[in-house]
Amino acid sequence: MTARRVPPYAPLVGFVLLLAALFGVAWAAGAAAGPVAPGMHPSGNSGSGPGTGGGGMGGMNGMNH
Repeated sequence: MTARRVPPYAPLVGFVLLLAALFGVAWAAGAAAGPVAPGMHPSGNSGSGPGTGGGGMGGMNGMNH
């Protein structure tokens, strides 16, 4: 009997297929769960750099850097 050689790309193909299957399961679970916070919308602020946001956690005065 001769030993059967596995092509060098076989483990990579298996990993990619496993990754795709896990992504599909995660996608299906997210679709089944639906939106987590239906009333949550983007704030609409055009500036997102440092010092442009006025939001944050209330009661955390003096924490600006």
